[in-house]
Formats: sequence, structure tokens, C-alpha cells
Amino acid sequence: MPQRYKFIVLTNAVDDRDDEFNDWYSNVHLSDVTGIPGIVSAERYKLAHVQRNPQQPFRYLAIYEIETDDLEFVTAEIGRRAGTPAMVISDAMAADKIAAIFTPL
Repeated sequence: MPQRYKFIVLTNAVDDRDDEFNDWYSNVHLSDVTGIPGIVSAERYKLAHVQRNPQQPFRYLAIYEIETDDLEFVTAEIGRRAGTPAMVISDAMAADKIAAIFTPL
């Protein structure tokens, strides 16, 4: 039975390019990533206007659901496709990001 994981990615847009960034991320990037075998769904969020700590470094969150018996393949495939025609990366996305994969307890 495949194991479940959550792939969490925190990002920002380049200054003054939020509309372009969000259009690319929602309409291109999500389908590129969910086209990878094992990545079964994706959701995006923006930072809420109320925060316990108002100094948050990232404004956008993507949560991908992974179901696989071969997590190494999935992560390698993300790396193999990133920056190619199979997964174009927009220059409207800021370079700094946090990306991590979590497994249920």
C-alpha cells in the first residue's frame, strides 16, 4: 500500500509581480507538479491578514499530497523536471523558498 506524504512549499513573488506569479503558479506550475507520478493533488494558500507573529517571511503556501511506495523517485523526478519544458519555473518567483516533505505520525 502506498505511503502518504505532504510536500509543503513556502514561496514569495518577486516585488510587484504577484499577479504574474500567481497566474503562473495556479495555471501552469500546479499541473506540472501534479503530472509527476505519485503527486495526487495540490492546494495553494496566501498568508492571512491576521497573524500571531506579523513578521512572516513567506506570503504563499502550496501543499501537495503524495501517495507512493517510492518517495525517492518522486523527489528525483521533481528535480529532473524543474527548469525544463516539463516544469518551467517563472522568474516572477523569488529565489528564497522552503520546501519539505512530511509523513504522518
